[in-house]
Amino acid sequence: MKKIAVVLAGCGVYDGAEIHEATLTMLAISQQGAEYQCFAPDVKQAHVVNHLTGEEMPESRNVLVEAARIARGNIKPLSEYKASDFDAIVFPGGFGAAKNLCTFAFDGPDCSVNPDVEGAIRSTVVAEKPVGALCISPALITKVLGDVEVTIGQDAGTAAAIEKLGATHIATTHGEIVVDNKYKVVTTPCYMLDATISQIADGANNVVAKVLEMA
Repeated sequence: MKKIAVVLAGCGVYDGAEIHEATLTMLAISQQGAEYQCFAPDVKQAHVVNHLTGEEMPESRNVLVEAARIARGNIKPLSEYKASDFDAIVFPGGFGAAKNLCTFAFDGPDCSVNPDVEGAIRSTVVAEKPVGALCISPALITKVLGDVEVTIGQDAGTAAAIEKLGATHIATTHGEIVVDNKYKVVTTPCYMLDATISQIADGANNVVAKVLEMA
């Protein structure tokens, strides 16, 4: 049975992992006959957002602890990830991917990437194993790899920022994927578009199917 690492960025669209994208990715992996292990960096969140009001809250949370909510406690620090133990790695989206895994949400093309995240991506690529990325997560993949072909959907400003990092951006719509065969990177836009939960499932299913095919 193939095994995929799923990297979470906390819990909640505005400051962590997008819960629909994360859950539907895990569901797709299971339904397609593989298994998964969740990981998250053991670091402080960039900030905490009230998901009712959209306002920042005066408190501090940990990315790994928050991501454990989605993983039902079955999660490991990303520092323990070894590419040799897995057939692929997938990054669901949510603002946490652009705030906690990297700083793209704050710094755009000048962003930095969490060292454990960068190490996981690079070691997977060196091992010639596929990388999946949903929603805004292709931005952090691009920051690490540079000349990669990706999609975040159709947002011109975000696409331009990604291309400034050296990537080629392909405009896509719901459920569509872009495959970079050189790096074995598979991306889909998900909630970077105005989407329904069933359209998110389409994207997650298609990314997982292609990643398993390439693994």
